[in-house]
Amino acid sequence: MPRPTDGRETRVCVAQIGAAHGLRGGVHLRSFTEAPDAFAQYGPLETEDRSRRLEIDSVKPSKDGFTVRFVGITRREQAEALRNIHLYVDRDRLPAPDDGEFYFADLIGLAAVTPQGEPFGEVIAVHNFGAGDIIELKLCADGTSTMLLFDTATVPEVDIAGGRIVVVMPEEIVVQDDPASSRPNAATPRASRDP
Repeated sequence: MPRPTDGRETRVCVAQIGAAHGLRGGVHLRSFTEAPDAFAQYGPLETEDRSRRLEIDSVKPSKDGFTVRFVGITRREQAEALRNIHLYVDRDRLPAPDDGEFYFADLIGLAAVTPQGEPFGEVIAVHNFGAGDIIELKLCADGTSTMLLFDTATVPEVDIAGGRIVVVMPEEIVVQDDPASSRPNAATPRASRDP
C-alpha cells in the first residue's frame, strides 16, 4: 500500500539516546521497536533535525535497554552531546505492518472524521503510557486537543492511503455547548455508577 507523502513525516523514530556510558563514547539507548534490538538492523540512524547520521559500531543489552557505540564517537564528551537525541529511519526501510497494525508516524497528520464523514479533527500525536495506544486529536471545533483510546470501538476505520480515520466518540464523553465555559463545544467527561 503506498503511503501518502503530503508533507507528513516519512521517517519513524526507532530509538532515543540516553546518558553516556563509560569513557570511550558509549551511550545508553532506549529502543522503540517492537523487537527491542531491531533498531540495529536498519542501517545508519538519523537525528531528528537530519543533521547527522549515526552508524552503529556495537550493541550490548543492558538493564534498561542497550549500550551502544557509534562509529566516530570515541570520547565521553562526544557521547554526552548526544543525550536525549531521537533517532529515525526512513519509513520505507521498515517492514510492512501486519493487518490492523500501524506505525505511529503513519497515523500522525491523518484527518479524523465522524462516521457521517464530517470533519472532527486531525491526529497530532500517538502515545502509549503503558495501558494501550492513545491518539491525540486537534479538534476542528475549537482547536483544543483531546486524547482517545486507539481501539476498534473508538477508531473503527483507518484509511492510510485516503489520509483519514473514522472516530466514534465514546459514550463516556458528551460534547455539548457549555455557556459557563470559555470554550464552546467543550468535551465533558460523564461518569455513571451502578445503583
